[in-house]
Amino acid sequence: MAGCIWYFMSDTHGIVDENNKKCYTMKCIPKEERPYEKCLAGGASCLSDAELLAVILRTGSRGESALELSRKVLSLQGSEKGLLGIYHMSISDLMEIKGLGKVKAVQLKCLAELSVRIAKAQASPSLSFTNPAAIAAYYMEELRHLEQEVLLLLMLNSKSRLIRDMVISRGTVRAALISPREIYIEALRHQAVSIILLHNHPSGVPEPSREDLELTRRVRQAGELIGIELLDHIIIGDRQAVSLRELGLWSEI
Repeated sequence: MAGCIWYFMSDTHGIVDENNKKCYTMKCIPKEERPYEKCLAGGASCLSDAELLAVILRTGSRGESALELSRKVLSLQGSEKGLLGIYHMSISDLMEIKGLGKVKAVQLKCLAELSVRIAKAQASPSLSFTNPAAIAAYYMEELRHLEQEVLLLLMLNSKSRLIRDMVISRGTVRAALISPREIYIEALRHQAVSIILLHNHPSGVPEPSREDLELTRRVRQAGELIGIELLDHIIIGDRQAVSLRELGLWSEI
């Protein structure tokens, strides 16, 4: 399908001390190699993923240092490995890791959420709701990691500024399961002049499906009757996104 796609571009078992005994605390690591001291000396960018997590966690558990605990977190097998695995795991999942209690699990989930908010803050200055690529960049980190489809409704005023965004549907985004009536009730309640639909594809591939096109057609037709224009339908993949309008499909819908 012709059109535009935007791409958005990351010994562990104790140390033997001078008395030939296993040591499991950060104090046993040479000072210049400890994550905290390395950060002070060279900045956070010189730390590995495990070292960054160790600074956040601060302490390990009985028999292992914070650095070893961090490596264990990053090595977990799942839908994602490494730092992305933290995003996909729940607090309960993280607490199943030996040595990782409730406090540390909450710290890691807050770290994951903070990364999403930093990404949105970086995209915010250039955000224009007349620019599909800018909209996609703003919502990319929030949506690209999700394991189920989420449909967002963006409601705009007469100057194409965002009044509010809200989740309209979770799960498979199918026209048969989503009512244009619900969408426009919210748009009218917030006095929106126009709207944009935006949803993610957990597969990572943003190519629109037949269901995506059908949903867009139904919502667009309802908007013409009510007098609230559907400006676009943007689909988010993994670091890439498409606009149905920019794909040249608007005249076919």
